[in-house]
Amino acid sequence: MESLRELYKAGYGPSSSHTMGPQRAAEKFREKNPAAVSYEVELYGSLAATGKGHLTDYIILKTLGENCNIIFKPEIIKEKHTNAMKFTAYDNSGKITGESLFYSVGGGKIVEEGEAAADQEEVYKEKNFKEIMKWCRDNGKDLTEYVEHNEGTEIWDYLKDILKVMDEAVEKGLKAEGFLPGKLKLERKAKSYYEKFRKSGFQDRLEGRVYSYALAVSEENAAAGKVVTAPTCGACGIIPALLKAYKVTKDLTEEELVKALAVAGILGNVIKKNASISGAEVGCQGEIGVACSMGAGMVAYILNGTLDQIEYAAEIGLEHCLGMTCDPIEGYVQVPCIERNAIYSAKAIDCAYYSLMSDGEHLVSFDEITETMMETGKDLRSEYKETSLAGLAKVKLDKLLKK
Repeated sequence: MESLRELYKAGYGPSSSHTMGPQRAAEKFREKNPAAVSYEVELYGSLAATGKGHLTDYIILKTLGENCNIIFKPEIIKEKHTNAMKFTAYDNSGKITGESLFYSVGGGKIVEEGEAAADQEEVYKEKNFKEIMKWCRDNGKDLTEYVEHNEGTEIWDYLKDILKVMDEAVEKGLKAEGFLPGKLKLERKAKSYYEKFRKSGFQDRLEGRVYSYALAVSEENAAAGKVVTAPTCGACGIIPALLKAYKVTKDLTEEELVKALAVAGILGNVIKKNASISGAEVGCQGEIGVACSMGAGMVAYILNGTLDQIEYAAEIGLEHCLGMTCDPIEGYVQVPCIERNAIYSAKAIDCAYYSLMSDGEHLVSFDEITETMMETGKDLRSEYKETSLAGLAKVKLDKLLKK
C-alpha cells in the first residue's frame, strides 16, 4: 500500500476524480511538453459525461491556458478505467509534438498509460487488513504504531497539516451563506443547521453537530473550496465532521486527533489497494461507503475499541453501503452528495457504537466486504456510476425538463 500522503490530499473541489486528478494530469503533461503552443484534450467516459458539473473543463483550461480545445466523448469507455483523458500538444505549425493518456483513478490520483505498477511507491508491505492485524498482534502494537513504523515519525506533521485544512473547511463552511454555483440553485444549509442545533434542545445529541460540520465541508467542496480527499472530494465531509465533533465533545488533543486520522487512513488505504475509491468505477459505495467505513473504525478507535471492534465497525460501515449508486443531478457534486455526507457521518457513529457493544466477533471480515464491494461495483450498470444517466439524476432531470 502507498503512503497516507497519497490518500489524504489537500486541494480544491468539487471532485477528486474529475477536478483534482485532471488538474494533476494537465500539470504533468505541461511539464513534459514545455514548448507546446496549444493543446487538445479529449475526455472519455465519466469524465466527459459529468465533466461540466464537476468543473473538469474549467480546471484544465485554468491549468493549460485558453489555447486549449476540450472535446467531450462520453460514449468512449476505456477498458482500464472510465475516467480517461488524452492530452495532445501542438507546435506553431499545428504539428503534434506530444501525446499522453491519463486515468483519474480516484482520490486525486492519476496513472499514465504505460506507467509501470512498480513506479508507485509501496510504503506498507501488508496488503490487507488481516495481515495488518497480525502484524499488530505479533508486535504488541496498535494501528497508530503500525503507521509510524512504516511512515516514520514525520507522518504526524503531515497529518497535522491535513487536520488543519479539514478544520478550516468546517469553520469556513459554517459561516458561509447563499447559493452554491451551478444550475441547481442549491442553498447552503450548514450555517442554519448549526444555529438550529445550538438554539434547540438537541445540544446533547451528537447528530446535530455532526450534520452541521459535514454539511459545512461538503458545501465548501461543492463551491470549489479547499478540502481534503478523505478518501475523495465527494465524500470529504465525513471524517472532518467526526473529528471536529469528538474534538469538541471529548476535548481531544491534536495528537489524539491525528492518531485517529491515521487509523481512518489505514482502513481507507486497504480499500483503495484492494478495491476502489472511484465513484466512476464502483459507484458511491466507493466514496461515501468508504468514508463511512473509515469513520466508523476511527470512532471505534477514539472510544477505545479493541482491534477486533475497530475492524468490525469498519466492516459494518461498508457492508451497509453496498450497491450505493453515484447519480449526481446534472453532474454536480451537490445532490445527493452533500446530504449523504451528513447522514453517513451519523451512520458511522452508529456503526462504531454497534461494534463496541459486541465482543468483536463477527462473520464477515473487513477484507471480505472490501472484495464484495468491488464485485458489486463491477456489476453496477455504467449509468449508475457517475454518468448522471440514470437513477436520481435521470428522474429529477426528466421532471426539470418537463417544467
